[in-house]
Amino acid sequence: MNNKKKNSVVIEIFRNGYHTIFDNNWPMWLGGLLIGIMSVITFAWARPWGVAGGLRNWGDGLLSLAGIYKHSPLSPLLSTNSILTLGLLWGAFGSALLSKQFAIRSAPLLELFKGVVGGTLMGIGAAMSGGCNVGGFYAAVSALSASGLAMMLGLITGAYLGLRYLYWEMEHLPSGSVGGGASSEKEQGFDWLKLEPYLGAVVFLAAIVCAWIYSKEAYTRVGGLLLCGIAFGFIIQRTRFCFVRGFREPFMTGESEVPRAIVLSMVISVLGFAALKWTGLRGENIYVAQAFWFGALVGGIIFGFGMVVAGGCGSGSVWRAGEGHIKLMLAVIFFALSTSLFKTWISSSKVLKSLMGHKVFLPNFLTYKWSLILIVGILFGYYLVTTWNEETEKFVVEL
Repeated sequence: MNNKKKNSVVIEIFRNGYHTIFDNNWPMWLGGLLIGIMSVITFAWARPWGVAGGLRNWGDGLLSLAGIYKHSPLSPLLSTNSILTLGLLWGAFGSALLSKQFAIRSAPLLELFKGVVGGTLMGIGAAMSGGCNVGGFYAAVSALSASGLAMMLGLITGAYLGLRYLYWEMEHLPSGSVGGGASSEKEQGFDWLKLEPYLGAVVFLAAIVCAWIYSKEAYTRVGGLLLCGIAFGFIIQRTRFCFVRGFREPFMTGESEVPRAIVLSMVISVLGFAALKWTGLRGENIYVAQAFWFGALVGGIIFGFGMVVAGGCGSGSVWRAGEGHIKLMLAVIFFALSTSLFKTWISSSKVLKSLMGHKVFLPNFLTYKWSLILIVGILFGYYLVTTWNEETEKFVVEL
């Protein structure tokens, strides 16, 4: 085989591999598997994955610049909360470019308003729960915190109420969601889609350079978290892993693919966190939210309602903003502002802080063995119920 033919074969193999990775979305179960593994890696490296803390840091910064806060928060480029959220946005943006799925997507006025309202409600709910669907639910349950289970119940309730509202809106405001759409792929005859994969490669190359700079400046921990956040963004964008669908679809269509993927992901994360805590590699009370039960439950209801109205949860709003959705960009901005203001209000009041609840680390009451049995049992029960509901449509809400 001559060199020209060999080069042609190599190029074809590369092209086929690229199409396999970026032309089609990955299976949802694969997203759950990879996110579970990344969750454990992130916790082992430095801290659990989270989104609301980063958005709160951004909100603190914006409000400080506006003169509302007298203090200045830690730089978003050094805050571990912020860097994980920034990485999520970064990874989703780069992945969207590589897959030619990035576009500035406008929306009708009502949808933009829902992004503002939904983002504000999510910010309030996250402040009460000690985190969003990631930090307050996913990571909290993984950390064996009772507040995570309380927020799970709240998210289910809030998602149901949010869906009931959307159905009411469809009946009474039928024209509210008409309009909008993606911007034209071609402007003045130039096809931007052809350029997007190259821009995506530059985005990820820049991420590697930034992580290297962090390590050179003695911020290896932060640089590692940046790469972890980017990995989350890449995985979620490619699989379109969505917590909103996990809690909304059982009531809307009965579809259970996403709930099953969430359960798979969380079982991996729970077992990994428990191993790290039980062996003493991580402190037992680390990232056990002080929100059981009122803050987690009520905050979860508010957050669940808000995420359905906005069309994206904490992580979902960020990665969809990375794809160019203006509605979700607004949701992210108002999430950041509202969670900053509401968290500050709670922290300034002993009564409100006490009302939110207490830290409850389940192994202190049940031992590690029975805590794992309880959590895995609840998750497996959700798996069975949503799978059964897919066949029977027992909990599907009629329009």
